[in-house]
Amino acid sequence: MLNLSQNGCSVWVAASTELVLTPTAVALGKFDGVHLGHQRVIQPVLQSTRSAQAEGESENVPPSVLIGNPPVAPLKRIYSTVVTFRPHPHEFFTGQPRTWLTPLDEKVQQLRSLGVDQLVLLPFDKELSALSPEEFVEKILVQQLRCQQISVGQDFCFGKQRRGTAMDLQLIAAKYQIPVTIVPLHTSDGLFLDETNCSSLDSPQEAPISTSLIRQDLESGDIKNANRLLGRPYTLIGDVIEGEQLGRTIGFPTANLELPKDKFIPRQGVYAVLVEILSETPDATIPSDILGVMNIGNRPTVNGTYSSVEVHLLDWSGDLYGKKLAVKLVEFLRPEQKFPSLEALKNQIQQDCTVAREVLNRGDGG
Repeated sequence: MLNLSQNGCSVWVAASTELVLTPTAVALGKFDGVHLGHQRVIQPVLQSTRSAQAEGESENVPPSVLIGNPPVAPLKRIYSTVVTFRPHPHEFFTGQPRTWLTPLDEKVQQLRSLGVDQLVLLPFDKELSALSPEEFVEKILVQQLRCQQISVGQDFCFGKQRRGTAMDLQLIAAKYQIPVTIVPLHTSDGLFLDETNCSSLDSPQEAPISTSLIRQDLESGDIKNANRLLGRPYTLIGDVIEGEQLGRTIGFPTANLELPKDKFIPRQGVYAVLVEILSETPDATIPSDILGVMNIGNRPTVNGTYSSVEVHLLDWSGDLYGKKLAVKLVEFLRPEQKFPSLEALKNQIQQDCTVAREVLNRGDGG
């Protein structure tokens, strides 16, 4: 079990059900991206736990910020809990590693910002995958998680061969007096979708918010729509490592980012970005969002042999080696291309910086 805390807030992360804080109000799903649709699924359990906490406020204590045995829960406390699977079921069945919009650290950060108490990573293995819908509810939700309330999306499926639907979950849980909220699918415009109108959509903008749609937008360079579905800018978080320092030779020094291996990387090319320098001790001299230009790709002009993520900061300079950066994607500017000379590349980068500055100063996509 891990406990990741920041600014006095914490999310208890349990990799086994034996160490879960109970009783729980559970939002069930994969939650990769923690996008606007996911947030609507999580909201009912937050509301119920806040109501329960208000009734027994004098008895409640916050989750421990210590790594170790979970604290003893007061009787009236119900923990808002996001339950997901590790590894991803698709990864388990195919054996193919999967990249994530929000790797674990990012997911915890997003859940913490929403006010979630706990993240449970159910070990998705042969035993779990073989549970029938009824067995999943009884053994996992009732016996192990002591679940008091459940929230799922309309398209949620569970149990062996994904036989159980959200409606099935509602019926099975009712036998244990556990209420289940089924959250309708939503578009980015906030429209509700059901099975009758989901098939008659007129445009991609009317499609329900989903992780797969966000991944498609990022792959195509439609950063604005991806950010709209996420409810925030798509962000790459990584440590600055030493690169080949070729950017310095043409007057555009870059910070090379080392990203988590399971982070989903968007389309190769050049982006207008906002950069935050993350630090345990905030430095008032460093602006929170520094304008920047980012390149994702193989740098064909200099015969690059591997893909890299490089960021050039506008109007700011300093030693970034060893520091952690959060790079927020605002707009895709152009695909990566090979130039006939370093001088031509330099001229193009200068144009990229000019365009990026215009985009970022007018606040597009942020």
